[in-house]
Amino acid sequence: MGSPFGLIGAILRSAHRVATRLFAQEGDGRIEDRTVDRVQLARTVLGAAATIALILAYNVDPNRWEDAAYGGAAQLVVAPFVLIIAAPLVIIGFIYYAPAHLRPHLRSRLRAPLKAVGWYVLTLVVIGGILVPTALTVNADDGKSWWEYVLAVASLIVIVWGFPFFFMASLYSARSAFNSAQVHPMLPPVLTMTLVWVFAAFSLIGDGMPAGPPVVQFCSTLGGPLSVTAVSLWELRRMRTRFGVTLRA
Repeated sequence: MGSPFGLIGAILRSAHRVATRLFAQEGDGRIEDRTVDRVQLARTVLGAAATIALILAYNVDPNRWEDAAYGGAAQLVVAPFVLIIAAPLVIIGFIYYAPAHLRPHLRSRLRAPLKAVGWYVLTLVVIGGILVPTALTVNADDGKSWWEYVLAVASLIVIVWGFPFFFMASLYSARSAFNSAQVHPMLPPVLTMTLVWVFAAFSLIGDGMPAGPPVVQFCSTLGGPLSVTAVSLWELRRMRTRFGVTLRA
């Protein structure tokens, strides 16, 4: 704790502890399947390697690495917002598809994801509610009043602790789909499939087709969504065959 690295480590551990408590509590509905976890990790590594190979082979833009890094960070930040918009539609359809006698039970379990969404929105409100007034009112050249000092200290706390917490909250919110496994174990992979195809559509509309031959363009555009969909469908099948979990039960 006496060294700068010790202080940074303590701040990151504190932010991580709070983020996991709020956004990574999937409850009893989560099915622990190490095989699925390993396959998901392998798919992520292979996807990253394929992206790097395609950039090296066909993208001659000198800023390609910077653009790829910004794109990945942007997707991480945007993913929770896409979930907030798209997840209610998926969950409504999911509950409607369930047998009538199970619908009240599933609706009663919506508290956990709604609570996680509420904490995420509150985080954004607090960060914006502190940084925006600070940027608009605090001036280092004039004499500061007491409330300007308060805003400056609050902004420092947001930058030092709030930003790492927001990054981790976004990561865990996207991974757990706002603790949606507490509603039904099959909801996270279903929401993952929805999220990846929404991002694929946004990428195609915003950036167009990538460089390279038609086969490479097809693989680059649809390889990620198709591979994520395949893994998610396989995960759903394992839930049904190995754990007896179905969409109708």
